[in-house]
Amino acid sequence: MSAAMLASRTIFADKAGMAADETHRAIEAVFRIERARLIAGLARVVRDVDRAEELAQDALIVALAEWPVRGVPGNPGAWLMAAAKRRAIDGIRHDAMRTRKHAEIARELDGESDMSAEALEAALDDPLGDELLGLIFAACHPVISPEARAALTLRLVGGLTALEIARAFLSNEAAIAARITRAKKAIATAGVAFEVPRGAELAGRLGSVLEVVYLIFNEGYAATAGPSLVRPPLCAEAQRLGRILAGLMPEEPEVLGLLALMEIQASRLAARAGPDGRFVPLTEQKRARWDQLLIRRGLNLLARVEALGGADGPYALQAALAACHARARTAADTDWTQIAGLYDRLGQVMPSPVVELNRAVAHSMAFGPEAGLRLVDAIADAAALRNYAPLPAARGDFLLRAGRYAEAKAQFEAAAGLSANERERDFLLARAAVCAGSSGG
Repeated sequence: MSAAMLASRTIFADKAGMAADETHRAIEAVFRIERARLIAGLARVVRDVDRAEELAQDALIVALAEWPVRGVPGNPGAWLMAAAKRRAIDGIRHDAMRTRKHAEIARELDGESDMSAEALEAALDDPLGDELLGLIFAACHPVISPEARAALTLRLVGGLTALEIARAFLSNEAAIAARITRAKKAIATAGVAFEVPRGAELAGRLGSVLEVVYLIFNEGYAATAGPSLVRPPLCAEAQRLGRILAGLMPEEPEVLGLLALMEIQASRLAARAGPDGRFVPLTEQKRARWDQLLIRRGLNLLARVEALGGADGPYALQAALAACHARARTAADTDWTQIAGLYDRLGQVMPSPVVELNRAVAHSMAFGPEAGLRLVDAIADAAALRNYAPLPAARGDFLLRAGRYAEAKAQFEAAAGLSANERERDFLLARAAVCAGSSGG
């Protein structure tokens, strides 16, 4: 073989390899997008989360083998679903110990596998989104602990691995994997249906779903422990979940309110930490670093919530609070009186010691530090605030602004001792040092 022929074959092989690599990347990208919908649709019919995950992964393997040869199909999501359902049928038919329930599932799947590509596409594009919503509601079912709900939601809907979830929550992979396994067993034991609840049950369960999504967001926005103040990828995942919910439930004010809240808060992520990673309080942030696109999205969502009559919902009120800061061109322009009024309303619809603590902060900014001290003293003994670093931190701020430096120093030091986040702890100790310098001792 001549050198020229050898070279041409090498070039052809390289190009073929590059094409295959590009196809594989395309397949993996499609799978990331379609994975949650695949698992949702499969879980509904096989009634088993683990099996649904396995079947989705099997479909990916088949696609990796066939698409580089046959090309990417026109509707890759429908193709993957059909492939997964064929694998499910094969598995059931070859199970010698199958039960009547298995046979019923096989018949149901068999009928769906005979659907045309167009019919499958229509099913996948169901505007109600019942299958994906059903998966989200199952992952956030009250029979599962809140921490396990968050892990399972990130696994099934977000597509994160146990290791990625563990890193996000500063846990270890084995613990997260065990948490997910227990959650799946709880779903199976309780016979949780992979469907959207109706009526009063929907209203009751929706709160659990929104709570889980916001829990994920908050862990990214204000990390409870570790060296980093924020974890933007975790915020982004919560925002993605919120956008999925908003797309599936576009007339539900609290869903839109939560998304509005997350979009506006996420707009400040880049400004919450300085170049050295230190915490930068809201009043000192460089507002030019705030993401204006996210702010516009949040404000538009908030306007939609108000048009739907949901302005007094808990998440809508929190979004309105975030909007007050977003609309202020400078920290001095912040309408603290309006913020204090919004916290008064929030305290009525969502009473909690944490809300009351934030209300005290708002009143201190609107009406002076003594007003804040009166409110914070009224909740100082709340069990929920025991060992809660923001409580002494807030009291320290009020005392500092009131000129009571020695007392403020002690409060900041107490808050630092309670904080597990290194950046937050450094910030609190720095404030204690300022108090020491101001008091001359």
